Amino acid sequence: MHYSSAIKHTFICFLFVITNAFAQEHIETNKTKATDSLYREDQFYAGITYNLLGKQPEGLSQSGFSLGFHLGFIRDMPINKARNMAIGIGLGYSANSYNQNLLIVKDDSGQFNYNLLSDSNTYTKNKFSSHLIEVPLEFRWRRSTPSDYDFWRIYTGFKFGYKFAQTSKHVGDLGVFKYTKNDDFNKFQYGLTLSAGYNTWNIYVYYALNSIFTEDAQLEGSNIDLNAVKIGLIFYIL
Repeated sequence: MHYSSAIKHTFICFLFVITNAFAQEHIETNKTKATDSLYREDQFYAGITYNLLGKQPEGLSQSGFSLGFHLGFIRDMPINKARNMAIGIGLGYSANSYNQNLLIVKDDSGQFNYNLLSDSNTYTKNKFSSHLIEVPLEFRWRRSTPSDYDFWRIYTGFKFGYKFAQTSKHVGDLGVFKYTKNDDFNKFQYGLTLSAGYNTWNIYVYYALNSIFTEDAQLEGSNIDLNAVKIGLIFYIL
C-alpha cells in the first residue's frame, strides 16, 4: 500500500525534526523560561504505538507488527497558579494498521462477509487500516517550573476520533481483495488515554470504549465486538 509507506517515511522525518527541536529548545529554555511566568507545556506531540485488538472472539489472532502513528497539537491551559496542572484540548491525526486473520470479502449482492482464516500459510497479507482526525481532551499534571525543562508528567483523558479513510486488504490463495469503502466499520472511535514519563520519553496507552465494527458486521451470527488497544511512546514539544 503506497500511502502507508509514505506515512511511515513522513513520520520518520517528523521524528527527526522534533528531535532537533527538542535539542534546540533545551539549549534556549534557560534563556526564555526563567522570565516566562505564563509558560505553557507540551503543545505538540508525536507518537508511535503497537496496536492490539481487544475482545477477540475465539479463533481470531493477530500476526506481524500492527503499527500506529500519531501527531497533533494540544492547547495547554494551566488551571492553577503554579501552572503544574492544566487542561489540554487539541486536534490530531492518527494512522493505524491491524494485521490479523479476519477475512473480509464482499459478495455479489454487495454485502460484506466475515470469516476466520485458519491457516496463515494460505495468505501473505490480511489486514485493515484506518486514518482518523482526533480531538484529545486531557487533565495534565507535571512537575515543571518556568526554568525547569526536564520534569515528570502524568496526562490522562479522553480522545474522540472521526475515521475519514478505511481500507481492508487480503492477498492469498483465495485471491486479492481490497476495499476502501465498508460501512460496517464505525466512523467514530473514542476511548481513554494515559501518558506518563520523564522528559522526552513517555509511555502512551489508549483503550477504545467502542467497537471497531458496527452491529452489521457478523461473524458466525455474532457481533464482531473488537476494540482498539494502543501501547507505545509519545513525545512532546512546546
